[in-house]
Amino acid sequence: MKKKVLKVVKIGGKLIENEAKFTEFLKDFVALEGPKILVHGGGNLATEMAGKLGYKTQMFEGRRITDANSIKVITMVYGGLINKDIVAKLQGLQNNAIGLCGADGLSIISEKRPIKEVDFGFVGDVKKVNANFIDSILAQNITPVFSAISCTEEGLLLNTNGDSVAAEITQAMSSIYETELYFCFEKKGVLADAKNDDSVIGEINREKYEELLSDKVISDGMLPKLHNCFQALDHGVKQIFLGDFQLLKKESKYTKISK
Repeated sequence: MKKKVLKVVKIGGKLIENEAKFTEFLKDFVALEGPKILVHGGGNLATEMAGKLGYKTQMFEGRRITDANSIKVITMVYGGLINKDIVAKLQGLQNNAIGLCGADGLSIISEKRPIKEVDFGFVGDVKKVNANFIDSILAQNITPVFSAISCTEEGLLLNTNGDSVAAEITQAMSSIYETELYFCFEKKGVLADAKNDDSVIGEINREKYEELLSDKVISDGMLPKLHNCFQALDHGVKQIFLGDFQLLKKESKYTKISK
C-alpha cells in the first residue's frame, strides 16, 4: 500500500515579521492538499522582547546562548505569542490546527547540549521524535504547529534549532508517510552570489554541495540548514525544497536538494 505524502514546512522568523508575505504564505500553506505540519522560529522577536525586559542576548557564531532568563522569554515568545497567533490565523483560514512544543506528548525529546568550547545553556539537541503521537493528531485532520522548543525526558524545556526540529520531525514521520521538507525563509533559495537574490541554484546534490563548500559559496546560516537537508535525505526524507514565502506555489525560483 502506497504511503500518503506528508509535507513538513519550516518558516523563518523574518518571514513571520512581514505581515503581507506571512499572510500570503499561510494561504498557500492551507491550500496544500493532504496532511501537513508547520514548524516556526522567531529569534528576532525573542531578542526584542528580552531587551524590553532588560535581558541581554548573547550569541556565539550566530547561535543563541540560552541562559535561565532567555529560556523564559523564548518559551513565552515561541510557545506563546508566535505559536498561538499562527494557530489563530490558520483557524481563521478554516484550517484546524493545534499549537505544540516538544513537551506536549513528549513529541520532541532532546538532551542538553554538552559544554565544549562554549556553554550554550538551555539549548537542546533532538534525540527522539514521537511519531505515533504526531500521527494521532494528523489522523484527526488537525495540523500540528510546532515551536522550536524541545523537552528532556526529565521535563526540562530547551531552546532547539528550528531547522533541526523540522528535519527531525520529517525524518521520524517517514516511517509512516512519504515525507517532503520545505524550508521557507527570506531568500529565494541557495544563492550562488550572496549579493544577488536572483542567483538561485536550482538543484544541489551532495557532489555539488561539496563543490560549493570548497569554493566557499555557502557560509553562515546556510551551512547548518544544508547539513540538516542531507542528513534528512539519508534518513528517509524523499524531497527537500528551499525558497521564500512563495515556495509552496513553486511558481518562482527555488532550490531542490537531492541525493
